[in-house]
Formats: sequence, C-alpha cells, structure tokens
Amino acid sequence: MNLERTALLAVGTSYTFTTAAGQPAAVIVHGSGRRDVVVYDREDPDRIVHTLVLDGGESRTVAELLGLPLVMDRMTDLPAALDGVEAVRMPVPVGSPFAGRPLGDARARSRTGASIVAVGDRPGLDGLRDLLARG
Repeated sequence: MNLERTALLAVGTSYTFTTAAGQPAAVIVHGSGRRDVVVYDREDPDRIVHTLVLDGGESRTVAELLGLPLVMDRMTDLPAALDGVEAVRMPVPVGSPFAGRPLGDARARSRTGASIVAVGDRPGLDGLRDLLARG
C-alpha cells in the first residue's frame, strides 16, 4: 500500500492511501495526538463518507490491535510518564569533532551527567560539541 503524506498547516499531517479493495481513506494526525480516520467516497474521493475521531490513547489501542509498532508515539509520552525527568530534543549540526565516531567517545554522561539517546543510521553524532557546551 502506498501512503501519500501531506502537511496540513495549523492541523498536522495527512496520510492518504487506497486499500487493496479500492477504498480511498486517510489518517489525519493532529498535533494534539488526536487521529481522524477518514473514509472517502469511491466515486468522488473528495467527498468524505465517514470520519472516526480517536484521541491519543484510543489511536494507540487500535494500532496495537492491528499489530503496529508505536515507538515514536510512546516516546512523545515519555516526559509525562516519568516525574522529574526532563526530555529535550535537540538538532545536531554538522561539523562536530565527533562526526563519524561512536557516541561513547564523547563521554557525555561522565562529563555532563546527561543521558543522550541518539537514533540514526550512523555510528557517530555530528554537533556533539555544541550539545556539551550547553551543559
């Protein structure tokens, strides 16, 4: 199944698709965590036949029933789930002396006391110098 991703200004993101049976549909992801599951008319794909509105918890439950992994959604809930733990997302710019090297080479935890979680397809982390400078 092909998904067409479209940014919706001031709303969120729409993921439009057509099922194997030919039914056009979409999932609209709002910034609040709400999801709208939209079913379009087969003859007129601009006409909405039905909309199912799910809050964040409901959408996670339905996704789990369908067998989908929800790592990213669960990570966004992490700060609320752990009292006293602060989670910050920081962009890492290019040009770091640690570029292409393992994250452990920076000794960030022993130098700053901060735990850093990095997700990517490279073993190194660009811009770690800036991250460490911020403390």
